[in-house]
Amino acid sequence: MILIQQLHLIQQVIDYIEEHIKDEIDPENLARMVGYSPYHFYRVFQKHTGYSLMDYVVKRRLQYALHELINGKKVIEIAMDYGFETHSGFTKAFKKCFGSPPSLYKVHCPKSLPQRLDLNSIHQKSTGGIVMQPMIVKRPSFTVAGKTFSINMGNVSYTRDAPAIWDQEGLADGSIERSLYKSLSPKKHGEYCINLSPLAVGDKFIYLFAVDLNKDTSIPDGLTSLQIPTATYAVFRTPLVEVEKFASAIKGTWNYIVEDWFPQSSYEVDEEAYDFEYYDEHCHHWDYERIYMEIHIPIKERV
Repeated sequence: MILIQQLHLIQQVIDYIEEHIKDEIDPENLARMVGYSPYHFYRVFQKHTGYSLMDYVVKRRLQYALHELINGKKVIEIAMDYGFETHSGFTKAFKKCFGSPPSLYKVHCPKSLPQRLDLNSIHQKSTGGIVMQPMIVKRPSFTVAGKTFSINMGNVSYTRDAPAIWDQEGLADGSIERSLYKSLSPKKHGEYCINLSPLAVGDKFIYLFAVDLNKDTSIPDGLTSLQIPTATYAVFRTPLVEVEKFASAIKGTWNYIVEDWFPQSSYEVDEEAYDFEYYDEHCHHWDYERIYMEIHIPIKERV
């Protein structure tokens, strides 16, 4: 009962922020609005969204600002509208949030407004926090190599409905990962888990756990290479979570993508390419207190 009440109250706050995204936000007023002390309000908000209040407000403002940016509005005008005092301040905040400056990101983003957030749905999917807008990225063809796994996923129709299962022998203990880096010596750190079959056969899925394959690198026996075609991807990051919530966050993010994002977006899955999970150093729980990974979905404009 307490959980339901908290979700309802924080949803009110989220809705208020959406309706006043360009206005000055007073955290203490928001706390009073839902009947919490500021300290308790901040804790409850972060618990259910995965972000501190003002960090969330800044990220949402930047997402709305991005929509105006790709529709031709000048950066300085957008910065002023969304409470950033200078062009450089806006650019710095933008780069911190999205990893690249506005001039680069505006050609790699969804064309629609940020989707309204439903905390109850997010809680049911156990994502561990809010899944932000994806980056839209066109990637040239590249080649990977690794080991295939047959995974029994039960009552699921499509591979993209479920993430890789990391309790397979050699994956949970990292031995396959170490073997691939030793035998293939990829130039870039990062592992791919790629769905090889578009449909399940007898409730089984074939996954390729792989790393980048350098040109002219020979492939040892027992490994499989795969060329990934040129495609445009929606790249989602799972919410930052502690390691014990990581698997749940991955599954929840997949469910969010399939059940919430695609139906409301202007995109559909590009069946000519592969969807995959990507893991780099940001999922190393021994280096980071909270971790994340990426889900790359090949997309095309819906006809």
